[in-house]
Amino acid sequence: MSDPNTLVQRQPDSRVAREWVKILSKYREPNPLRSSFELVVTVGPFVILWVLAWWSLSVSYWLTLSLSMCNAGFLLRLFAIQHDCGHGAFFNSRTASDWLGRVLGVLTLTPYDVWRRTHSIHHSSAGNLGRRGIGDIHTLTVNEYRDLTPFNRLIYRLYRHPITLFCLGPGYLFFLQNRLPLGLTGKARYWVSAMLTNAAIVAALAIISYFGGLMPILLIFLPSTLLAATAGVWLFYVQHQFETTHWESEEDWQLHDAALHGSSHYVLPLWLQWLSANIGIHHVHHVHSRIPFYRLPEVLRDHAELADGNRMTIRESLHNARLHLWDEKTKRLLSFSQAKARQYNA
Repeated sequence: MSDPNTLVQRQPDSRVAREWVKILSKYREPNPLRSSFELVVTVGPFVILWVLAWWSLSVSYWLTLSLSMCNAGFLLRLFAIQHDCGHGAFFNSRTASDWLGRVLGVLTLTPYDVWRRTHSIHHSSAGNLGRRGIGDIHTLTVNEYRDLTPFNRLIYRLYRHPITLFCLGPGYLFFLQNRLPLGLTGKARYWVSAMLTNAAIVAALAIISYFGGLMPILLIFLPSTLLAATAGVWLFYVQHQFETTHWESEEDWQLHDAALHGSSHYVLPLWLQWLSANIGIHHVHHVHSRIPFYRLPEVLRDHAELADGNRMTIRESLHNARLHLWDEKTKRLLSFSQAKARQYNA
């Protein structure tokens, strides 16, 4: 252990990463009835809570706000279903998955085709130091950080600060950045995806405003979206930003090793696991992204070594928000203070 106050996750080492792809392939087939059920039990409560929150505007704004905050959990789950659609893991029909994903993209403020492409890049390059920049949390190595000017170090520190990542970042990402196909501006299909999604969002908000004025937008739409976005950003962060995550240079990087060892197993209470659609079982998801989310617990039941690998509790995950720099020598994600101490000790 590099430091008595840091967390070291256990790694699933009993089989090499590539072997797990073949083993897990038997879990990849979605069940259309189960997928439809999961969609209904997510969309249904989402719509009901929206209606109740709108009705409660005439009773108490605090009640409205409370209901909208509860609805953030179902909006998060809708994003997780959209995520499975993007991997072709929700329905056997790719066309059905894609069109469901596009509809859900209006609710989640995420242009589906743009997101599917950037997320695919994330899966194909996670942990590769030579392919950072799309679909990831910007992470510098210790040496790269030391080579920055003082001003650029400040910029990086501000970017990695929890207030930026988890308070300002979610709103910027979902309300502003998602409005343009950043990183994919050279292809018309991504512009079409972004602009049609934007048009549908504007139309929906216009209808809401016409029938209910600004209060449904201010007390239902905005709070539920911001809370769901914040939870989503946090989940994405802890899934790859932990002390013993996996980063390698381009020449040493291996896709399956990065998938298995660079993704966490975030152990959540059952109700949070349900609302997040088992996305905490992220190491399994990265090894075989075609596995439907409702089959991920089945994988852990059948393979105890995966259940024990990269485990992280909520309490342990809070430590990760203080880790910012990848140390290529020790293969650890470090805090700024740890990196500074290592410099003095070198």
